[in-house]
Amino acid sequence: MNYQRYVKIPEICLPDRTWPGKSIDKAPVWCSVDLRDGNQALEVPMNLEQKVRFFQFLIRCGFKEIEIGFPAASETDYNFCRYLIENDLIPSDVAIQVLTQSRAHIIDKTMEAVYGAPNVVVHLYNSTSALQRDVVFNFDKKECVELAVDGARMILDYISTDESDTNWILEYSPESYSSTEPDFAVEICDAVLDVWQPTPEKKVIINLPETVEYTLPNVYADMIEYFCRNTKRRDSIIVSLHTHNDRGTGVAASELGLLAGADRVEGTLFGNGERTGNVDIITLAINMMMQGVDPCLDFSDMNECIDVYEDCTGMRVEPRHPWSGKLVFTAFSGSHQDAINKGKKRMEETHSDIWQVPYLPIDPADVGRDYEPIIRINAQSGRGGVAYVLEQYYGVILPRSFQREFISIIKRETDHKETELLPQQVFDLFDDYYINVMTPYCLESFAEHALSDKSSRVDAVISFNGESHEISAEGNGLLDAFTKAFATLAGVPISIAMYSEHAMKSGSDSAAITYIELKNHNDGKVYLGAGVSSSVTKSSVRAIISAFNRMIR
Repeated sequence: MNYQRYVKIPEICLPDRTWPGKSIDKAPVWCSVDLRDGNQALEVPMNLEQKVRFFQFLIRCGFKEIEIGFPAASETDYNFCRYLIENDLIPSDVAIQVLTQSRAHIIDKTMEAVYGAPNVVVHLYNSTSALQRDVVFNFDKKECVELAVDGARMILDYISTDESDTNWILEYSPESYSSTEPDFAVEICDAVLDVWQPTPEKKVIINLPETVEYTLPNVYADMIEYFCRNTKRRDSIIVSLHTHNDRGTGVAASELGLLAGADRVEGTLFGNGERTGNVDIITLAINMMMQGVDPCLDFSDMNECIDVYEDCTGMRVEPRHPWSGKLVFTAFSGSHQDAINKGKKRMEETHSDIWQVPYLPIDPADVGRDYEPIIRINAQSGRGGVAYVLEQYYGVILPRSFQREFISIIKRETDHKETELLPQQVFDLFDDYYINVMTPYCLESFAEHALSDKSSRVDAVISFNGESHEISAEGNGLLDAFTKAFATLAGVPISIAMYSEHAMKSGSDSAAITYIELKNHNDGKVYLGAGVSSSVTKSSVRAIISAFNRMIR
């Protein structure tokens, strides 16, 4: 790696920082920038129909501020803005946000685009970092401040002469804030605030973007706290965050920025945006929910979120994307599967309203998912996961001896196929290997006759390789009598080492399943078999025959 070409970015250091001792206990003001920042990052930008669908979905999710575009820079954005306004598609409690550079003709076009909207956030920005000032614009700090102030005055002049009923909200961003000298960032923002003259009753937004993520999230948090301490109008501004994900820590940067004093977050669904993307608001919101904080956004139908996002943007949600990917509630590891199973059972037993299941930080149902995809069976799976699948899907509660033996069959099958097994495939394997195994011995009929409270006689007909045999014996109950009769026919000394049965349900049908451990006294080994029938007695007899047939295979 050619690390010599890079130098460490200068970092601010607040030795008396206070944010590490704080916690996030309420939701910020959320602003979606999907239709601007997200849209401009697409290979094929959204068309009008897709934008309208996305806009309406964002409203249903609960967003009250939505950046819809850069009207002066794009005729498509301008037309979309006018379409929303002229077709009365903007609720009275929702503000559309539009981006503008500090240029007179751009500001004029922007104001023209939003005329007649109920609530408008006019978002003014200019680049402020030393790199941008030197390489892109070739001007000094003074000229940079003058550019921002001129734009602020132009916007204010327009608003002062506006005769519409629009509620105007002003926003300024020193673009590339996180790579701008902290004292200069405060200076230029305060200069804009001197023009706009906000009050605690009529605040403006100061957005502090991490336009490119250069440093650790804690450095960004220090910069946010520094700004909050040093700006002269803190009580009259809403401090906003806009983080990107170049280093893969956009979510962490926003969370630490909130700890450091920010009030507002700009981001996108699933983190769509330039390069590695913007901060993912869905992840931020659900992170809050899992800490017991109301995120004030509704992502309870994650499948719809994904459908709208993928249909409108052409992008895809990765299988392991936090909280939303198709694999995030899936456990392949055997120990994880077992822990999940035990956690769910404990919650059922205690009737707890508090979600506490190992390896599942949230209930998948709270984001519109069900429990079906939680356990997946592959070569890494353990017996707990297999038992969970059979119980949850088919009402089969495996005794431990069956779990221990059946997992080896599962592993052999998954190794052979080199793929995972679906629940139906797991059940089919169990059915094939254990349930009602009727070759070479097969039960044709049987009858139990009670001789006393403690003894019975069993008469049965057993076929062996197509030839029928009548058997009969007395014993201490059905199982003892049948085992004696069958042992005589087979010529093998056997006894029942374990018996277990329960009702099982599959759809509208209800049946009994019996599990048998059958001991062969010739070799001392125990063999397993299961029987299923609407009759418990019949399922028990079938289980004995199943175990014996597996013994002699």
